[in-house]
Amino acid sequence: MAPRPSSTFTRRSLLTAGLATAGAVALAGCSSTPLGAGLFGSPLNPEQLIFWNLFGGGDGSRMQTMEAGYRKANGGTKSLQATVFAWGNPYYSKLTLATVGNKPPDVAVAHLTRAKPLYDGDILEPITDADLASVGLSADSFNAKSWDAQKTDGKNIAIPLDTHPLVMFYNSDVMKKAGLLDSDGKLKDLTGLDTFEAALAAISKVTGGTAITVANVSETATPWRVFQTLYWQITGATPFLSDNGSKITVNDDAYAKVMERIASWVKKGWLNKGLDYAGAQTAMFTGKSGFFLQGEWEITTAQSIKGLKFGMVPVPTLFDKPAAQADSHTFVLPRKDRTPAQRKQAMVFIKSMLDQSQTWAMGGHVPAYLPTLDSSAYKTLEPQADYSKAAEDAVYDDPAWYGGSGSTFEVTVGAQLALVQQLSSSPQAALSAIKGQLKVYTNTPSPL
Repeated sequence: MAPRPSSTFTRRSLLTAGLATAGAVALAGCSSTPLGAGLFGSPLNPEQLIFWNLFGGGDGSRMQTMEAGYRKANGGTKSLQATVFAWGNPYYSKLTLATVGNKPPDVAVAHLTRAKPLYDGDILEPITDADLASVGLSADSFNAKSWDAQKTDGKNIAIPLDTHPLVMFYNSDVMKKAGLLDSDGKLKDLTGLDTFEAALAAISKVTGGTAITVANVSETATPWRVFQTLYWQITGATPFLSDNGSKITVNDDAYAKVMERIASWVKKGWLNKGLDYAGAQTAMFTGKSGFFLQGEWEITTAQSIKGLKFGMVPVPTLFDKPAAQADSHTFVLPRKDRTPAQRKQAMVFIKSMLDQSQTWAMGGHVPAYLPTLDSSAYKTLEPQADYSKAAEDAVYDDPAWYGGSGSTFEVTVGAQLALVQQLSSSPQAALSAIKGQLKVYTNTPSPL
């Protein structure tokens, strides 16, 4: 990002001024907490590592187990203060505020797609090769796709913990009745649009209706992920956004090819017209649908359904090449003054988390750390190992200050794509609306 003239009024200068005023009055009693210290620059225990993340549910439980592993090896309960904040924009706003307030956490979690705007806004500092080497890491320690994706201006800005791609769940009982299982009880290869649509037709005969479900009511992320997956399977697809989100450069023909096909599945009764998140997965769990497209994190939900026999595979290649919309949870270093010892402490914590990647993988995420990904323990973990290749074909959302997981871009675009699936809008009308609604963001410089 090019430096701004000193006279430019930025969100950063506004926050700094506002925090200076607020520090004298509001939330004064919070200064002993990690968030309060972050906002008002209050001192914390210098020997205690402060870690912020956004993990709830099963991911939160697994992260707590991993944090306990770090504490056990590094001085006990007082060695780590971990704080969890609400997922999405609220989390990234707090992280920005704390950094501007000159007391951010030592280590934070960030989606890879959200890390780049933070780095461009001077919220994160780069991670050097020396930092990596200090704990025995290098670029060769990680899945190449996720490692290359975090590179920004030739620098490392994040250390990936995982890749979480869109995948395809299947109901094994429905697949068996539809004749779609191989001799090992696994889903047959469904590469190619004709093959896949023949499978949808066969499943529809078994279920008496829906063959595949995609959440599209009160849900905007999933329609975007499904579109992005199929769009990047087409040769000639171009980034939806370019120049850090200042230009819309989607290939209109490739867009139409995907969305017209999706609409045709709805019209044939193969794809649901309207289901919320819970309804879409329940349809597959109960055999009312054969396939369910969603992030691999729903593995724990599927495993909790008594009597359900299911599998998971990468989304089949329907067009020219494999692709899967994905993001990665990463560890980042918010910008702050650090002693060499504190910097090493942060890296030791990150390495401890990576060493416990098998625990993290139990929740469905594909490990980015190769010693875990290539281990026999992971390769025999089912169904995780059956879809892990999707991480090699990961497609990350285009860099934009308003983009990434849980972002304004995802909500805006996903809402219009959902309307196409609901047959409430045509693909062309949806694209026109998307371009119109994004204009205010493409024409606005990053506020960071």
